[in-house]
Amino acid sequence: MDELTGRRTLLRFGMAGLVLPLGAMGPTFWRTGQTSLPDTMAYPPTCRVAGNDAAVAPGAVPREVKICWGANAICHVGLAVADERGFFAKRNLKVEKINFAGATDQLLELLASGKADAGLGMVLAWMKPLEQGFDVKLTAAIHGGCLRLIATRESGITSVAALKGKAVGASSMASPEKNFISILAIKQGIDPVKDIEWRAYPADLLGVALQKGEIQAFTGPDPIVSILRDRDHLVEVTNNMSGEYADRMCCVLGIRGRLVREERPVAAAITAALMDAQEWVAENPDAAGAIIARFNKMATAEQVAPMLRSHTHHHHPVDGDLKKEIALYAQELRQASVFKSSTDPAKFAERVCADVLAT
Repeated sequence: MDELTGRRTLLRFGMAGLVLPLGAMGPTFWRTGQTSLPDTMAYPPTCRVAGNDAAVAPGAVPREVKICWGANAICHVGLAVADERGFFAKRNLKVEKINFAGATDQLLELLASGKADAGLGMVLAWMKPLEQGFDVKLTAAIHGGCLRLIATRESGITSVAALKGKAVGASSMASPEKNFISILAIKQGIDPVKDIEWRAYPADLLGVALQKGEIQAFTGPDPIVSILRDRDHLVEVTNNMSGEYADRMCCVLGIRGRLVREERPVAAAITAALMDAQEWVAENPDAAGAIIARFNKMATAEQVAPMLRSHTHHHHPVDGDLKKEIALYAQELRQASVFKSSTDPAKFAERVCADVLAT
């Protein structure tokens, strides 16, 4: 434990070492915009849902709302963009951004208790707490992509099936990346509980654990996983932008249930503003990267922009399409023994989703 604490301290003092010019450390495909994966990263699918012009918070003055986000999570770029580019103001909203770095169930408790009005997060982190009954409604997906599985070239790991009998690092035993790889493992005939040895590390120690041989692969979100991949010349085995997941969301917008029920126009305004912002991010990844880099302590604007390009920020389904994707994830999490066997995926999706943009 003393050695681990020392390594953590050393890495946190040296975190600036991760923030390197991408062109100096990245492989050719990353610098040129091409991809080493043959799937859909180069041409991500789109799901464009136009913002509703009527979705404006009522009142003579802007409605003040509190929205939780993670400043180091580039998945949340839309919140910074919506604030800076005036998308919230357009919807008569004044937003207080709450930088939250705690556990997902703590975030959902903030929303359910009314201490915050909305929040952004990874759907595979939110699903289990929502199954347990938090009064939070999902009103839209934000984008797809950002989870990656990384290994060394020497490991010989070229697929999820090759993880059988291997030690794999993740940020926690309940992390979205662990849930995602577990789902993929099930689909390839691997028992993610019995056949994979999961080990939890702080995100900034995953690369160290890999180099020391404590794990043979690790999984996690951008930006840190992409940075470690490029800095250490590692191999990206797969991601949640490949195969059937090319058309799936990764992150969602959740709004406290009481606000959805009692102030639906406000919930609609929040949702529409974020959807407008996500479209802007998809069309302006360089400018969006510059905006989020002012908040993000891990990556530069030059590093972030290619990551944003590889995500699918046009993909933000609502209503029936949102419910379908939530039900699919619920079914998969049930198969992976994350959800209770008694949970009905369709009923779960119907309960946790709300179509606030319906006229």
